[in-house]
Amino acid sequence: MTDSGDAVPWLVIREDGNGNRYRVGSYATRAEAERAAAQLDNAGSEQLYVVEQVGRHS
Repeated sequence: MTDSGDAVPWLVIREDGNGNRYRVGSYATRAEAERAAAQLDNAGSEQLYVVEQVGRHS
């Protein structure tokens, strides 16, 4: 959610090796979310970062 209460349509989700999922960020555009996920992936973590649209699950 933004300060105005509007829904932010793109999420970055971290998924661990046990299938646990955690929201790590909310973004106004898919491009912003994908950039954030790419930065997290490049940080050397063994976690999987995925981009999802609010209301949709892969």
